[in-house]
Amino acid sequence: MCSLCSFLKSTIGRKILMALTGLVLVLFVLGHMLGNLQIFLGPDVINAYAYKLHHAMPVAMLWGIRLFLLACIGIHIWAAISLTLDNRKARPQGYAGSKSVQATYAAKTMRMSGIILLAFIVFHIAHYTVRNVPGMEYGEQIAEVPLVKNGEPVIQNGQPVMTFNVNDMMVAGFQVWWVSAFYIIATGLLCMHLTHGVSSMFQTVGLRNQLWRQRLDRFALVYGLVVFIGFAVIPVATLTGKLTKTADAPAVEAVEAAVKQLHQ
Repeated sequence: MCSLCSFLKSTIGRKILMALTGLVLVLFVLGHMLGNLQIFLGPDVINAYAYKLHHAMPVAMLWGIRLFLLACIGIHIWAAISLTLDNRKARPQGYAGSKSVQATYAAKTMRMSGIILLAFIVFHIAHYTVRNVPGMEYGEQIAEVPLVKNGEPVIQNGQPVMTFNVNDMMVAGFQVWWVSAFYIIATGLLCMHLTHGVSSMFQTVGLRNQLWRQRLDRFALVYGLVVFIGFAVIPVATLTGKLTKTADAPAVEAVEAAVKQLHQ
């Protein structure tokens, strides 16, 4: 226990902890983005993906993963704040020279983007996990639709398997312009945060040396831009009418017709 306390009190220990939790969150963001992009493959695909995600493991395990991710966020924030406070105590007058200006600007950007991203995470959980869609009553939408695989409804015990209509939930939320604007701004800040954070992560583990510095910084920049585009394209596509609710989708009409035939 004393060794753990010493590790957590040390600067290098907290930097390693921050890098490890950052890596977990970086990988989660990438997986989350790839999952969300399935909405462009059609309502049936994104709904089936969400169904599989929620039924591939016990509910307790799913919430365990969610709590683990929240713990990583909390530890990441704690490590960042404690390291920042230590730096202020060690250098109350700040750095001197042009490099100090750049370092201070980067640090301020990380703190500001981190605070806004924390608020965004809370909003995102309330929006899509608690399923409280701002701007409209979600009860007016189609809450559940038949689960479809390979264009055919999944039948169990003579009844169609129903799944939560994630497609409509996403479209209904992003049709509210200020919600989409907030998401786009937040993903822009996420891009900045990831670009600097990924570079810092490589530096913490000793990979960001003179030989690899430019390559790793370039990789971090590309990764941040990919994440920004991957997340921002969904609200943009919704506002421009490229993504629609399942009530307007021909595939859903075909499924509903097939389900009716089962009861004839």
